[in-house]
Amino acid sequence: MITEETPHAAGTTGLSRHVQRLLNRTRAFDDGRPWVWDATLTLCWTGAALVDAAGGWQNTAPDTSVPAWLVLTLSLALSLPLYWRRRRPMTALAVMACAALVSDASGAFLQATYLQALPVFHLALTRPPRALLWALVLILPPLVTGAVRFSPETWDQRVVPTLWAYALVALLGIVVRSRRDHTAGLVDRARRLEVERDQEVRLAAAAERTRIAREMHDIIGHNLSVITGLADGGRYAAAKSPERAAQALDAIGTTSRQALDDLRRLLGVLRDDEQEAVRDPQPTLADLDTLLTGVRKAGLAVELEIRDEPAPQPLAPGAQLTVYRVIQEALTNTLKHAGPKARATVLLAYAPKELLVEVVDTGTPTATRPHRGQGQGLTGMRERAALYDGRLDSGALPAGGWHVRLRLPLEGSPS
Repeated sequence: MITEETPHAAGTTGLSRHVQRLLNRTRAFDDGRPWVWDATLTLCWTGAALVDAAGGWQNTAPDTSVPAWLVLTLSLALSLPLYWRRRRPMTALAVMACAALVSDASGAFLQATYLQALPVFHLALTRPPRALLWALVLILPPLVTGAVRFSPETWDQRVVPTLWAYALVALLGIVVRSRRDHTAGLVDRARRLEVERDQEVRLAAAAERTRIAREMHDIIGHNLSVITGLADGGRYAAAKSPERAAQALDAIGTTSRQALDDLRRLLGVLRDDEQEAVRDPQPTLADLDTLLTGVRKAGLAVELEIRDEPAPQPLAPGAQLTVYRVIQEALTNTLKHAGPKARATVLLAYAPKELLVEVVDTGTPTATRPHRGQGQGLTGMRERAALYDGRLDSGALPAGGWHVRLRLPLEGSPS
């Protein structure tokens, strides 16, 4: 349901925002220059105390014969400590309580004694709850002394209401403190959530960089190996069969263009412009024939064997890309390390719960051949397999050659 905002509501919202901005600015100013507000409040209450000391105190005093100098001294002792009420509230209250004790014991009953409520408020706002008990210890003796000495019959009429007033001030400080702590907790929680989101973004970016690096390794490594094989074959064929050399050059051009297209597609996701990068379809099992054709042109005899035709769409696109890249990397390693007379066989065997992919070549292992766990290619293959709960093994065969074996659970089968 869509509701329209009335002009009155809009005006109220604008006013509340203006007030909130003003409060935020005032709070920021006070945080940066606390002495300004402390000095202003202290001077205001000191002026009020001095005005009362000029003669107004006699209107409520049981004994009006208290010397003027004592009244002036007590007024200053009850107002000047307010400057330290936020930094040292207990010390300020202790000084004011001593002045209040002299005021009530002498019968002056200065109304500036009620200024003790201000340090009590800050004790409740910034100190542990037990500090309020010490505040009661400081406040109670002056009240009892004055009440018992000058009005013993109705002492409770002076003590009880004053204590209630101080209790309400302390309660107000506790409420403000609770609200402030709650707001601070919300701010801290928001900051933690922001930090967690930043970490998630960084982790996602790192994972994407790893994926892109792995894709670039597979694309560049495979195509360069194919191009190298074609160039070597073309060089040998140039003297005897110029036509085969020309075919090799055509294949090199085709492979190079395909590699550049793949790199453009991959690097397109890294562009910072606002247009969405064009994402061509990733290779699947249907592209294996194209892959094997390129490898054969590079000079490696390779055969594909498929056992037990799969059900429709047996693997998710990401899993198919993993199988494709593993086969591509295994054949690339064969091109690099197996020698000129090597042959390779690619086997895809479908079981009820898993797909077995095996690439075997007849090359002779050498010192330059990657061993188990070494090389970026083998590491990338294992990482790809782990993404889909697969297992990848590789190593030399007893009779010579090399094998790479991938077991990948089919979709919907228990891992």
